[in-house]
Amino acid sequence: MKPDPDKIDEAALAMLFLTSFRKRTGDDWSAWKGLDWDSLTRLHEKGLIMNPVGKAKSVVFSEEGYAAGRAAFERLCMSAGRESA
Repeated sequence: MKPDPDKIDEAALAMLFLTSFRKRTGDDWSAWKGLDWDSLTRLHEKGLIMNPVGKAKSVVFSEEGYAAGRAAFERLCMSAGRESA
């Protein structure tokens, strides 16, 4: 059996959503980038996050990426009958 990069990316996006935060200056959503670099690169190539390469310890979501991250988190991590916080 071989890992599916799309499923890995969906799980990575859900985990980025879990650690998302807004910086004091601006409306952009950011997330800590302590995940697999190959996955972060693919998410960047798909336009879901800004370029992860650099000294910053976080990445910035695109609007589409934040929405996709929230949807992935709800699909993969939420139990039926529980409301999100």
